[in-house]
Amino acid sequence: MKNVYTTDHIPGKTVTESLGLVRGSSVRARHLGRDISAFFKNVVGGEVEEYTKLLAEAREQALDRMVAEAEAKGADAIVGVRFCGTEIQSGAAEMLAYGTAVRTRADQS
Repeated sequence: MKNVYTTDHIPGKTVTESLGLVRGSSVRARHLGRDISAFFKNVVGGEVEEYTKLLAEAREQALDRMVAEAEAKGADAIVGVRFCGTEIQSGAAEMLAYGTAVRTRADQS
């Protein structure tokens, strides 16, 4: 599904049915090797690429899981998509993606 929108409206389409909330989450834990590398980055400054990659992977997995739930409901799009991240314990974080699964039709021109 490529019809994933942060907006509530889809240009050129009309929402014909709302199928409800869909969500996907991913919990990732830090890795000792990444922590050591991150420690040295904190000393010298700069982006901590190891954590950037970790969060990007978590976002993609959460997004994929949300899309799978929407497709299982028969949706052809998801609107109002949001991401939320939180630390659930020291060294582990959850990334959550959520939105509203919908069915759409092309607008009549």
